[in-house]
Amino acid sequence: MNKKLLALAVCGITAASMLTACNKDESTHTTSGDGSTSSSQEATEAVKPAENVEIMNYTAPEKGDTIVEINFKDYGTVKLRLFPEYAEMACENFTKLVESGYYNGLTFHRIIQDFMIQGGDPLGDGTGGESTWGGKFDGGVNPALAHVTGALAYANSGSTSTNGSQFYIVTGDQNIDDETFSEFEQYGYTFTENQKKIYKEKGGTPFLDGNYTVFGQVIDGLDVIFKIQYVATDSFDKPILEDVVMESVKLSTYNGEEIKWSLSDYDYEDPLDAVPVNYTAPEDGDEIAVIKFKDYGTVKFRLFPEYAPKAVENFVSLAKEGYYDGVSFHRIISNFMIQGGDPDGTGAGGESAWGGSFDGGKYYNLIHAAGAVAYANSGSTATNGSQFYIVTGEVYDDAGFADLALSGYNFRDTVKEIYSTQGGVPYLDGRYTVFGQVIDGLDVVFEIQNVETNAEDKPVTDVIMESVTIEEYDGSDLKWYISDYSGEDAEDTESTEETSEESAETTENTEIEENTENTEEITEAETVAE
Repeated sequence: MNKKLLALAVCGITAASMLTACNKDESTHTTSGDGSTSSSQEATEAVKPAENVEIMNYTAPEKGDTIVEINFKDYGTVKLRLFPEYAEMACENFTKLVESGYYNGLTFHRIIQDFMIQGGDPLGDGTGGESTWGGKFDGGVNPALAHVTGALAYANSGSTSTNGSQFYIVTGDQNIDDETFSEFEQYGYTFTENQKKIYKEKGGTPFLDGNYTVFGQVIDGLDVIFKIQYVATDSFDKPILEDVVMESVKLSTYNGEEIKWSLSDYDYEDPLDAVPVNYTAPEDGDEIAVIKFKDYGTVKFRLFPEYAPKAVENFVSLAKEGYYDGVSFHRIISNFMIQGGDPDGTGAGGESAWGGSFDGGKYYNLIHAAGAVAYANSGSTATNGSQFYIVTGEVYDDAGFADLALSGYNFRDTVKEIYSTQGGVPYLDGRYTVFGQVIDGLDVVFEIQNVETNAEDKPVTDVIMESVTIEEYDGSDLKWYISDYSGEDAEDTESTEETSEESAETTENTEIEENTENTEEITEAETVAE
């Protein structure tokens, strides 16, 4: 089972403190009336179904029934069937808010790939919203409605009695099997045979059943929901490129139109099938970064402002003011990465162009391939500063990916292809802000990674950036891969067998740790940290 699902099983979804709850830390945070927060390491106990009731999510509305239409700006329209026969108060609240125009123009403030998209807060930060009656209400749960893909439910802050205006639509895990349920059951979750059957067929988030009020189901526009779930987000899962806006939410009538319950019913191209954008070429005149290393040579890398705008802005601003000139690379690990950008040269210093730290977010299609450039952090992308690293990494074979899978890491075929030919550090994906990719000088990076270091991975002889400048790309040849320099395949640089054995030992402990000196550390599991 994916580690993220386990973390979310513990976190659930809280409505009162969306920006602090479930921040990948496997703890639940709730906000009290005075704004203070508390946390619990225990999962909310799932309600055990009293009997093997039939799951009704995929029953069609009848002609004349009320349905909801949400028009998402730049994405399309989603239609949802409501279930007043199973969730009367929940449906009444939602329809009255819709009729009043409450949701028009509001954003979806929290989006988690393979889990759900969430909106309905007029404040847009997850801390606001109320029911049509003011305050909160109890929508209850009905075992006939499950958290299958496309389900509509209310967010809450600990129980269904804290429902308000915030709601979410499930995308969820699309590969649930008997093994998945066995692992859930080890955490105390219980499922009926009907639940298991429907989740195996449709996917979803079964660990949320019994804790949240499900009251609707997508009948058209599921492809829209799945497209939205892939937007770039910050450390609080808030979209960073542009807002996901509900231009209008209205009630309409079902007139017997075709119902599309499943993704297979749509002409849908899964973004996960796309090749990672790391190796997309800059255009003539685009800004690129140029690092001149003393005694080694020059490294150039392409920037990705279209996917990591704030991250690129920070780096460009620091480079243009000369911040990095003369700064050393203070931490180097062969077959992993080289790290620098701290003016103190210790790993404990550095700050962003705005002072302090900033949140650069993450984008699912920028990965930690060899040559990727990313910010170090101290636990989340919200703690980015000036320190950055350039990936060298390892080449992975099937055994290496199998070892990663045992630790909950799963990768699409297009990503595996890159890591199995060019190498990288796949288990860092999704936790650090990747914002660049080396286009020339990767051989310099690979040479630097082999310098002599002490016990703290600090070079015995300083590796210094004489200058870091921002220049315009002039159309010169791109050398993405180490094989472009030596004629050797990246696979020849390191034994894949050794890689897979090391991965089995290290990937269980890949959480970022901050030591007592607040240095940008990488644990023995080789994670990049501040």
